[in-house]
This record gives sequence, structure tokens and C-alpha cells, in this order.
Amino acid sequence: MKLSKNLSLNETLVSKTALRLNIDNSPTEEHIENLKYIAEKVFQPMREHFGVPIYVSSGYRSEELNTAIGGSKTSFHRFGMALDLDQDGRNKGISNCDVFYYIKDNLSYTELIWEFGDDSNPGWVHVALAPGREEEKETLIAYKSNGKTKYKLWDRD
Repeated sequence: MKLSKNLSLNETLVSKTALRLNIDNSPTEEHIENLKYIAEKVFQPMREHFGVPIYVSSGYRSEELNTAIGGSKTSFHRFGMALDLDQDGRNKGISNCDVFYYIKDNLSYTELIWEFGDDSNPGWVHVALAPGREEEKETLIAYKSNGKTKYKLWDRD
């Protein structure tokens, strides 16, 4: 099933953890509708802008899978409203930093996170888009403190 011209449902469901632990990561119809929404409003415009495949490292996560990986209990992934994107080393010089700034400067989103990495490039980019909350644009930086993931508001502009 296609969520948009260049994104399949399967690309948003793949999880090595789910396979290893035999966790069912099947979305409901509502989750699929949410995935279509983020695919059409965020993924596809970005794909067309860069003109290269965009790699989704994580999309939908069932509650059981989200718990198994230590995800947030309020994660947008649990509702099919988030994608983690990781371009580094994949396509013709498009970096995670390029992806982050393109989303930040050009697209609607509910939440955008510069996930770890360093000051010049995130380890990956998390983007969430919840219907009705498109212009919230909460922009964060994830970092570790005493072994725990913490977030601070984006302050690099």
C-alpha cells in the first residue's frame, strides 16, 4: 500500500526489534490515515524537493513495540503521526541537517527534533504531524544527561 507517491506503508512499519521479539506492529485504519497525512504533508514534499529517496528509520510503533524500545509513553509514533528520518551516508550529499532545516523552514509540523548527533548534524531527524496541530511547530534538540534522554527548545537560529 502506498501512503504517498514515494512512501509505502511497509517502509513505515519495519522494525528489527519487532521482528526479533515477535511483536505485532500492525496499524489500525486510523493509524494508516495518520501515516497518509504525514506522508502527503511532510514526506512527499521533502522527497520532491531533494529529488532522492528519503530513508525512514522509524514510523508507526504499536504500543508494545514502543514500550520494548523505551519510547516515550506520549510518542506520536504510537498514533502513526511521526517519522524518524536518517539520510546520512545514503544519498548524494543530502544530510540529516539538510532534512531538518528543510522541514523547519518550509513545512508544517507539530514537533521537529534534532536527535542527538552534534552541533553540525543530528544523528537523525524526528518529525511529527498531528491533524489539527500543524502549526504548533515545537522545535527541540534531544541530548543525553546522566544516561537519560532530555529535550531543550531549539535555540540555534
